Parts: sequence; C-alpha cells; structure tokens
Amino acid sequence: MQKNQLPWSFLDDWRGKTFTGEWPTLPQMFSITTERYPDRPCFTDFVPERVTRTYKEVLDNIKKLANWMAVSGITRGSHVAVSGKNSSEWATVYMATLFAGGTIIPIDYGLHEPEIENLLNTAKPLFFFVDEEKYEHFNAHPNGIKIYSLSPKHRETYVYNLESSATTTITPATEMDTAAILFTSGTTGIPKGVMLSHRNLVSDCYIAQTNLKLYPTDVFYALLPIHHSYTMQAAFIEPMSVGAEVVFGKTMAVTRMLKELKEGKITMLLGVPLLFNKLLAGILKGIKEKGPVVNGLMHFLMGISYLVKKIFKVNHGKKLFKAVLEKASISTLRIAICGGGPLAASVFRVYNELGIDFIQGYGLTETSPIIALNPVDNFKIESVGQFFAPHMEMKILEPDSNGVGEVAVKGPMVMKGYYNMPAETAEVFTDDGWFKTGDLGKLDNEGYLYLAGRAKNMIVTEGGKNVYPEEIENQFQLITDIEQITVQGYVMDETTKSEGIEALIYPSDELFNRLKLLRGDMESTSVVQETIEEIVAEVNKKLQPYARISRSVILEEPLEMTTTKKVKRVYKK
Repeated sequence: MQKNQLPWSFLDDWRGKTFTGEWPTLPQMFSITTERYPDRPCFTDFVPERVTRTYKEVLDNIKKLANWMAVSGITRGSHVAVSGKNSSEWATVYMATLFAGGTIIPIDYGLHEPEIENLLNTAKPLFFFVDEEKYEHFNAHPNGIKIYSLSPKHRETYVYNLESSATTTITPATEMDTAAILFTSGTTGIPKGVMLSHRNLVSDCYIAQTNLKLYPTDVFYALLPIHHSYTMQAAFIEPMSVGAEVVFGKTMAVTRMLKELKEGKITMLLGVPLLFNKLLAGILKGIKEKGPVVNGLMHFLMGISYLVKKIFKVNHGKKLFKAVLEKASISTLRIAICGGGPLAASVFRVYNELGIDFIQGYGLTETSPIIALNPVDNFKIESVGQFFAPHMEMKILEPDSNGVGEVAVKGPMVMKGYYNMPAETAEVFTDDGWFKTGDLGKLDNEGYLYLAGRAKNMIVTEGGKNVYPEEIENQFQLITDIEQITVQGYVMDETTKSEGIEALIYPSDELFNRLKLLRGDMESTSVVQETIEEIVAEVNKKLQPYARISRSVILEEPLEMTTTKKVKRVYKK
C-alpha cells in the first residue's frame, strides 16, 4: 500500500503544527477531527428523547471540563476514574481528562461496590465520576477521592455543570504518556491495570483502518460497556478519528436495542458472539415459521447470495433480503464486526448470506486491542482476521506439527506494561521484546490468523492430543436450547492424570418452555438431561473422536459472566 493511500495520510497537513510526534495524542486527534468536521454529529444519547451534539459542541464541553479539572488540581499524569452506563457524559469525562493532561481510569460499572473500591485503592485517582445508581454509596464513602456525578440527578456535581471562570496553564500529555489504565481480569478474576499510551491507542485506531474503510457518514453503536478496550477502540476512538457519529446504547435489552438500531440509523454494529447469536436466532426463527417451502427457498437463495458475494464481490443479499433485515432493525447496517470472543464460522457465514458485510476481528486489552481484522472484500470465515503488516509484526512461537503455537506480536499498539506490576509485565514479553498473547493459533501465507484457543484452557487427552475447548463450544452457538456451555478437562485417571472432556451446560428458558417444564422441578431434571445428552451426541458426531465430550453436567444456576458476555472460567492450577 502506497503512503498516500494510508488512512492516516491526511495527518501530514497537521504534522508540525497541531502535533510533532509520529502520532497525535487523543486530544490532538479529536481537535483535528473537529477542525475537519465541526458540524457533523458526534455524540448521540436516547435519554429517553434523542439528544445529538456536534463535534464543535462536544469539543466545547470537553475544553470547559478540562479547564475546570486543571483549575481543580488535575495535572499531567493525574488519575481520574469514571464508571457508569455508556453516555456522552462518560465520554466527555474520558476526553476532558486527557485534554487536562491526565490519565483516565475507566472502571466496569457492573462490578460491586467493594470491587470498585479495590480498584480505586489501586489506581488512587483524585476524582471519581460515577453514575446515579452508585453515586450515593461513593459520596458517603469518598475515601479521600472527590466524587462527581455522570447524572443530572445530582446537579451540583454533575459533569456538565462543572466549570471555572479561572484558567490555568495545562501541560499536555505527550504521545508516549499513559492515556488510560484499563483494569482487566480477562476471565480469571485477577485484575491487572493495562497501561495504554496515546501512541498505543491512536496508532491502533488508524492502523486498523488499513483493513476497514470508515466514513464521516458512519454511525457507530456503542452498545457493549465502553470501559472495555474493544468498545472503547472500535466504537468510540475509531469514529472520533474520522468524524463519524457515536450512538450510546445503555442496555442489551432486545426491544430497546432494536429501537435504537432503527432510530439511530446505525451503519456500524460492534458486538460479541452472544449478541450476534441471539439476533440471528431470532431472524432464522422468523424464517422457519413461514413454513418448510419458504424456509427451504430462503436458505437456497442465501446460499446463492453468498457464492455471488465471495466469487464476484457483489452484495445482492442486502436488496434480496431487505424485508428480513428491516424486521430485524439492521437494514441500515453497512458493516457488523464481532470481537471479544470466537464466533462460529456458521454464524459468520449466515450474516454474509443475508447481505450484511460481517467480519471478525481479534485483539487483547494489552494490544489496544485490535491486531487482526478480516478485510470486508477478502474475508475468510474460519479466520479471526489478517494482521496489519507491515505496520506491526505477528509470529507463532514454538508451532507444533499443525503450525499451532502461541501468538506473539510486536508493534506500536502493544501496551507499556501492567500498572505497578513489573514482574507480571516481564512474564508476558520474550527476551527480544515480543508480546505473548496467551492465545494459540496459526497463520496462513497471507497473514490470516486462525485461533485454536487460550493456552491455559488447552486439554491434553489420554492419547496425547491437544483439544481446544473454544472449538467445541463454537459448535453449540446456534443451539437455542443451551444458554451457556463451558468445555473443560477433567481427570479420568488419577494415576496417569489423563484428561477427559466435560461440558458444563446451563439449559435455556426456551428449552423448559418448549418441553412445558419448570426449572428446578425434580421431575424435569431427567427429561432435560436426556434432551441435552441428545444434543451433545449430535455435536459429537461432527467432532474428531479424541475431541468428543464424554461427560455432561447440567447446571442449576448460570455461570458468572464478564461484561462482554463471556463465561468466567475457573483455571486449574
């Protein structure tokens, strides 16, 4: 790709004036975008009526709050924490902190108060901006931190009411300064503060666009919690880099979500497997209810649509299935991106059959997070994406005979390290500076990555075969009778320590309704167990003999999930 074709080539017009480094800081990036698109819509909330602010209006709010912060004691490197539902207020605090030279600490609003307190004690912010449900608790227990509100319910401390007539000199952050510290437990429950610099976040934002063309006319839906690195980058920073609009979704409740998708005229939908699986299950159920003839015809046309799209790069599905997409409130979608976990190839394919340009991406909080993305016109449904050569490097450490090994990367998007954890930081880097992702995968000759699973999840069977739970779990993604499934190893023989494969399964409400049974009723247990065993037996037929589930455990309670709707795994020591 030639230099003048790069998504960030336009920055040269501001280089040496607005910024002097290789990459602008986030405040410099936002200022450049506002100069280019001052009157384009920037932030939109439905609260409950629609409120949209332009880039110029948002920048004015950010600068007003940043000045107040600076006058109130925030200086370069100061910590400011924010925790709440997705909103323009949340986003304004985030950006104002950076404009004041500080470091933002976004905290998961789904955590319990003692867990948030633990993170606050670690991060030691001067200010904490929190939403209305938790405001009273933290205002009563400030612990030396000044508490402010993301909600107008508390007017004296409400973010948009904070201003100062005084001014002070702000020392801006540099490209290499820490912009954000993201506390991530992954699915292990042990929090680590990932330090991401302005360079990390801004470089990743623009480099990802080498595989994804964005426009100022795009409308992004920030539905998943925005404290999470995936939403933060893909549905917050990315749109701000091109002058696109961000619609803040506050809940994954289906009726609310469908309303906002439709009214917001969303063009870019970023989601996790659970969201896309539920959406697709509803679409396919609607088609099936039309009867076997219509169902068969629709699937035949979907197959033709996919072949035309793959071979001729022409998307007829959008027009062909317009009525179906309109009913699902996704007819305005230009692109849907799945991240935050593996998606079954069958799901990926059906969306593309229906005319949605649906792609997968891959990354980790430690990599800002995007390090692979399927190009829309050259996607591979089995792959989580193509890495961004030559702007970063990726390799497989100690590959086995199938080319599978640990994925390692180098590039400007790789974190500075874990906050106050030098030993843990050193552990995840090789001696020559490669970041070890902890994920197992292989690369093809075009730089597409195929994931096998997390290294720590891998099961070694009695025959010495490596089995990756995620690959088995993917087979269940469109089975609506199962709400949750986690595959793990169990010790079959204490002497040899050989492992078998078991599935922990939480049946769905839909299954109980279909069988006219009550959850928790003793008589229901055997019927549900038998139904689940039949489903597992069908899936086992598609798996290699060594990867088949040998034991199913029916759960009475759902497993705990992360805010990106991944089951929290309990790792064996």
